[in-house]
Amino acid sequence: MKSLQLATEDDAPKLLPLIAAFHTEMGFETNQEQQTAAVAPLLSGSPHGAIWMIGPRKAPVGYIAITFGWSLEFGGMDAFVDELYIRPAVRKRGIGSEALSGLAKALGDGGVRALHLEVDRDDENTQRFYTRARFARRDKYVLMSKEL
Repeated sequence: MKSLQLATEDDAPKLLPLIAAFHTEMGFETNQEQQTAAVAPLLSGSPHGAIWMIGPRKAPVGYIAITFGWSLEFGGMDAFVDELYIRPAVRKRGIGSEALSGLAKALGDGGVRALHLEVDRDDENTQRFYTRARFARRDKYVLMSKEL
């Protein structure tokens, strides 16, 4: 996909406002310093994840943050869609679907065995979006977290 570029440190000034907008929209209580610290390793080549900008590099309309792990169940490397954001003004045009599909194919071709995500259980619109992208609910499982 031509409108999907791996973000680097040089992209931080364009990327960080998108991340701030997403965190505000979602009600995440993070500040600019926390966002910058969380993003910096992914922009500098960390093996734990990466961020792809969606749209033209000079004026991206969104981003996808992916983190990597390992799954015995799925037989190898897996990944999580940690964040996917599209500017509200350009939503519902297929941009997010196209980006997610292209990235999923590239990750699969690169050896990733499964792609996971979490979505607000009350957000039916976003659940439908991910269902159309062929993500399936795993009713037997509940994602649980412990902040450390």
